[in-house]
Amino acid sequence: MKPAVTVAVVFLVLVALLHLLRLVLGVAITVNDTTIPMWASVLAVIGPGALAGWVWREQLAQRPL
Repeated sequence: MKPAVTVAVVFLVLVALLHLLRLVLGVAITVNDTTIPMWASVLAVIGPGALAGWVWREQLAQRPL
């Protein structure tokens, strides 16, 4: 696997895991007096997690045997 692909997959998985941790622990995030809703973290688990899986599978499918 190419190093750039590995870095991208690790980064996307890390983002997804941190948002999942936020959901599990119920951490409230406030930016400029605006509270970020929990459903935003649900999207931030699904989106990057799906992208990481997609990139990983695509890279594995292109490997020569």
